[in-house]
Amino acid sequence: MSHRVLVPRPVEPAVEAPDACRRRLPGPAAWLAAVTALMLASVLVLNGLTNASVAADQLAAEPEGVATVPESVLQGGPILSDGPDGLVSRRLPDRTIALTFDDGPDPRWTPEVLAVLRKHGVPGTFFVVGSAAARHPELLIAIREQGSALGVHTFTHPDLTTVTPLRAAIELGDTQLIINGAVGESTALLRPPYSSSPRAIDDPHYGSLLETTEVGYTTVLTDYDSEDWRHPGVEAIVAHSTPPNGRGGTVLMHDAGGDRSETVAALDRLIPLLKDRGYRFTTPTEAVGLPAPDQPVSTGPYLMGRGLMVAVGIAGVLVSSLTWMLLVVGGLVLLRLLVMMVVAGRHRAQRAAHRWAWGAPVTEPVSVVVPAYNEKENIAATVRSLVASDHPVEVVVVDDGSSDDTAEIAAGLGLPEVRVVRQPNGGKPAALNNGIAHARHRLIVMIDGDTVFERDTVRRLVQPFADPAVGAVSGNAKVATTGSGRRGLIASWQHIEYVIGFNVDRRVYDLFRCMPTIPGAVGAFRRDALLAVGGVSDDTLAEDTDLTMAVCRAGWRVVYEESARAWTEAPATLGQLWRQRYRWSYGTMQSMWKHRRAVLSRGASGRFGRLGLVQLALFQILLPLLAPLVDVFLVYGLLFLDPLLTAGAWSAMLGLQLLGAVYAFHLERERLRVLWLLPLQQIVYRQLMYAVLVRSTVTAAAGIRLRWQKLRRVGGLHELLDAADVPALAGRST
Repeated sequence: MSHRVLVPRPVEPAVEAPDACRRRLPGPAAWLAAVTALMLASVLVLNGLTNASVAADQLAAEPEGVATVPESVLQGGPILSDGPDGLVSRRLPDRTIALTFDDGPDPRWTPEVLAVLRKHGVPGTFFVVGSAAARHPELLIAIREQGSALGVHTFTHPDLTTVTPLRAAIELGDTQLIINGAVGESTALLRPPYSSSPRAIDDPHYGSLLETTEVGYTTVLTDYDSEDWRHPGVEAIVAHSTPPNGRGGTVLMHDAGGDRSETVAALDRLIPLLKDRGYRFTTPTEAVGLPAPDQPVSTGPYLMGRGLMVAVGIAGVLVSSLTWMLLVVGGLVLLRLLVMMVVAGRHRAQRAAHRWAWGAPVTEPVSVVVPAYNEKENIAATVRSLVASDHPVEVVVVDDGSSDDTAEIAAGLGLPEVRVVRQPNGGKPAALNNGIAHARHRLIVMIDGDTVFERDTVRRLVQPFADPAVGAVSGNAKVATTGSGRRGLIASWQHIEYVIGFNVDRRVYDLFRCMPTIPGAVGAFRRDALLAVGGVSDDTLAEDTDLTMAVCRAGWRVVYEESARAWTEAPATLGQLWRQRYRWSYGTMQSMWKHRRAVLSRGASGRFGRLGLVQLALFQILLPLLAPLVDVFLVYGLLFLDPLLTAGAWSAMLGLQLLGAVYAFHLERERLRVLWLLPLQQIVYRQLMYAVLVRSTVTAAAGIRLRWQKLRRVGGLHELLDAADVPALAGRST
């Protein structure tokens, strides 16, 4: 029998990654990641602060046991400013009203309040919350154009008696900056959140008042609370806002914080009522003869205020975009769950049917190619499992220039079915092509040197070749959790990933006839299919994915045989896992780009492109890239939104993933007990995979070509053979 010899192109040698390559991120990339994360955190915090809910202000009860507050303040008026001898208290004259509005501006209600004030020709004083003003600076302009005054009500509405002096200064300063940038003015008026009448001032509030007046603020407290925050009805609001016996004073109302229709209606009745009684309406400072609170600002404060408003606007746009992305994540999770349950379930039902068969039993001998580079820990177990197959095999071990005893160990087993081929170090694709060239049979199985087969794996793996349209078959790769170094969290996480993310997906790809990857651990090919695509290419780091895509595009059918199980050594440390998944992820992107024209092709190639490549893009790239938004918004929601609602939404998303995991484990007939680790996997493992994908995306975008990297083997697969005979491995579960 003559065969075409596949000669691989020279490639860079597969060597142990040097220390410089073992860093998860190089210096510039690490800085870029850190800066990006910091910027995202800053955007979320800024948006959270500017969208935090604000509680309505109201009059507080008079405190008991006030010790140091001067009687002149307690019994004085609501206007407090700094004087030569300390805090000076001033009252409004009789029949003088200062209408004040807290907690705005609000795009719904502030314009309606301004319309009523304009209708009756009276001013108001609006104590604005900086976070709301930053979102609606146009309302500050409207307030000033109407003839009303602006005052500071802090940026996020905290109780100034409970925050540090630095936080208080930031709260006032940021709000002042927003006013600077919006109207080009500063204001000297301040109403502290949760403040009340002068009679309610206690020691902490008095100390806070002293601090704010020392830096130039005039504090405006309240004489009469309209109690509009209670929504008591228009009549009650008017009654609460009407001073008795012709007295003057400040009236507390709200132009934000909920439905203010009663406030607007009451205001429209209150103003003409009090005018008929001889009242005049003015601002607090004008009423007591103080200078106007609004003063023009210089270019510096104005530009700083504009910059803060721009930052708030950008934060809002970005968070809105992230919110839409989060909806995309939810949609993709639901879509994947639906596809998994419907399509994968149908695949299992189809293959489980008693009448299912690929055709007449395939009994012809098989060549098994084992590329090996420094696999001394596992090569003996791998070869012994192969020769114990219940199907006739020849085993071709290709030693790819190992620096250890891999070749000697394989040859020293003394097994007649095993041939050892030595070659200079040229990489895995070169080793596979060399093995294919030395294989005697037309059906070729490829297996990694860190994998063991069950006794019936080869036989089950080649049965689909009874269908002449089948050009390649994917087996069922499983994580070997027996052996030193593989019992633990990392192995369990990978076990979950293999069951949910790899094997169940292959059921879907099989039914759609668009299989993108046959794992290097367990796959079989017709020699004709391999020759048709030119053998194993070294164009990408994911030679198995590249080869599978090429076979699909050549018109061959690629299928999944779930019963052909192989047990492979998984990375034992996070560093090894990072390097392996980095290579996989980057190599998959390379393969997708290489075969991108399949999307526009016709026939089998087009089917693969429009189904296989699109599914890969959605579920293997887009979804993992966006999935961490779920955790980001969990933190965001706990800090700035309703914690219970946020926790519930996150739990619902986790519940969907758990449901999918349970179903996947059911399909694979796996024990469910390991799934208690799923929540932790979502928090920790998923973030690692996200970082891998981001790094791979950056690398691909930069056009960097990486070398194939060899992982350090722990060994111990022999324990799978020593614990029981190879035939007994059939039916064993992890």
